[in-house]
Amino acid sequence: MARSALTTTAAAFTATAALLLTACGGGGDDAPSDDIKGAGAGSPSATASAPDANRPDVRLPEDLELVFDFEKPSDVDAAAALDDAANYIRALNHGITEQNAKDPAYRFYSAAGAARYAESQIKEYVDGGWTLTGEDRYYQAETSPAGEAEKAKTILVTFCEDQSKAYGKEVKTGKVHRTEESLASYQKFSILMASQQDSPVWRAQQITVEGKAAECRG
Repeated sequence: MARSALTTTAAAFTATAALLLTACGGGGDDAPSDDIKGAGAGSPSATASAPDANRPDVRLPEDLELVFDFEKPSDVDAAAALDDAANYIRALNHGITEQNAKDPAYRFYSAAGAARYAESQIKEYVDGGWTLTGEDRYYQAETSPAGEAEKAKTILVTFCEDQSKAYGKEVKTGKVHRTEESLASYQKFSILMASQQDSPVWRAQQITVEGKAAECRG
């Protein structure tokens, strides 16, 4: 039950970054507010616990573990963007396990294309009667500045995923469908993260997922 892969180019990310600087977090009833006060996210390699301040609960069932094997960047903004990229992934999985395509968790940690991607992925699981179980591992994280403006800044976060120990589970019966490790078990994520001025929260704006990512295997 791998998540669907999307493809784009680095140039497309760069082109959209400037637009997102003036648009991230705003517009429409579904857009999350950037007027947030509270502590930042914890280490991305740690297990998510109870929500901090106004941050949503992204805890997962005991039979699903997300492992974020990330080295924390020395740059404060890069570290915060990486933390919240991990929280976006947690929130996406939270929506799947809660069987809620409108789950407030992913809507808090994303906007624009990244929010649409999360909703579509969750909806696929809900419509198919599936959830997830096992261990999902994320690693080889990198961050790079993508631009900044008067009221916002962006950072591109990339990392690999190993789904070989994560399995689909039927919601109604609880039956687990185990699959063998293969190249299809590996994906590479590129997520454009943005933060409004004076906000501790970084939100995913755009995302691409490369399936069968050979560079992530081994």
